[in-house]
Amino acid sequence: MYLSPQDIDDFKPSGVYPQNDGDLAYPLRDGLQKNGVFVPEQLAGRTFPIACVALEITQRCNLDCTLCYLSDLAEAVQDVPMFELKRRIKMIHDHYGDYTNIQITGGDPTLRSVSDLVEIVTEIKSYNMRAALFTNGIKASRAMLEALAKAGLNDVVFHVDMTQERKGFASEQELDAIRLEYIERTKGLSLRVLFNTTIFDENVADIPRLVRFFRNNADQVNLASFQMQADTGRGILRERDAGLITQKSVMRLIETGADVALNYDMPMIGHPDCNKYTALLVAGKNVTPLYDDAPFFTTLFAEMAQQGVDWTVDRKVLPRALKACLKSPKLMGLGLIYGLKKAWALRAGLVRGNKPQRISFFIHNFMDAEKLEKGRCESCVFMVATADGPLSMCVHNAKRDAMISKVVPAGKGQLGWDPLAQARQNIGLENMPYKKLKGRQRAAASVTRKKVA
Repeated sequence: MYLSPQDIDDFKPSGVYPQNDGDLAYPLRDGLQKNGVFVPEQLAGRTFPIACVALEITQRCNLDCTLCYLSDLAEAVQDVPMFELKRRIKMIHDHYGDYTNIQITGGDPTLRSVSDLVEIVTEIKSYNMRAALFTNGIKASRAMLEALAKAGLNDVVFHVDMTQERKGFASEQELDAIRLEYIERTKGLSLRVLFNTTIFDENVADIPRLVRFFRNNADQVNLASFQMQADTGRGILRERDAGLITQKSVMRLIETGADVALNYDMPMIGHPDCNKYTALLVAGKNVTPLYDDAPFFTTLFAEMAQQGVDWTVDRKVLPRALKACLKSPKLMGLGLIYGLKKAWALRAGLVRGNKPQRISFFIHNFMDAEKLEKGRCESCVFMVATADGPLSMCVHNAKRDAMISKVVPAGKGQLGWDPLAQARQNIGLENMPYKKLKGRQRAAASVTRKKVA
């Protein structure tokens, strides 16, 4: 049963202030418990209050993806002013606390000035939270990345795939040249590098080759995310081929590229129908799954479960894991057996002097805007920072027009902001120039143009 339009309208952001100051993980944990997915393998609501929060700083973009999630209003909406962004950053910290992962996104955030981006990163870091830049990479120059790394940026996430219709690139394999260029731009910087790939019928068969590409670059790439096609916005492509693209088919294709069987249920991050996560250890040409010992990891996660710590960086997690093992003889025994198995699996690569690397793979199964499931929305670990508080990304996409055009009223000591004020004054929303149109609007306008011609 899907949420009705009225149900979606009634699904509101969680408010400017947290529901429970003493237990920031309560809202997510409650949603997971109500839907029967708060199990021992679950990290969400146990080790962290939320997986990530998107901070959309612009709706503008320099590409027109065939599966774009943005709104038809996107090019008319003004960039969120700095005072409002800072209010939302504080609001995120109030809700989820230190080390929350904030995705600086859009649109493409690099269309804002470098000084704006540096100020945003600096503000995020002032609250002891993590900052990630989500970009198609076109304007993310080495100089920009250096400035942001210096300001404290933790991650850069490059979105590269065939839905972007980049000129001169006819296949995912040809796009590897761009991926390698982006990897090169980040070398020597204190940044984790991640890649997003939207999966649709024209590139689903490329998943094994992409996995091998990322695996071969595991010394530079930390995570590769595969986002399954969904009808969430203005893109000219709509629902995916349900017989071709499923969680199971994507999982099997990742395994094919990894050349090893993988566990996608340990650990769990949110609702299993939304997210699947797995990871490899790589040493040269040798690979082994990271999470293939459920007794060890469920015990370890239970011992380590604590909030208000950084769970993202290995060098911070490993000492805590070792400390937990030293406190428990049972856990120490399980850990020694696990470590010996991993060393044996990677022995040939280790003997050749290859340092073991971890590469993670994430599958996002976003819902179509008109096919939202209540339980999955209640269990969402991927929120958007709206003017009125965090809101599930899939719900946000379902009513994006209303969310991005909402007027922020002036309050006591606060400025107000109307995202569409300039568009209303200058051209009117119904008279957007052709060059500002994208996706379905542009396609419809092109048909009209041809008829007139």
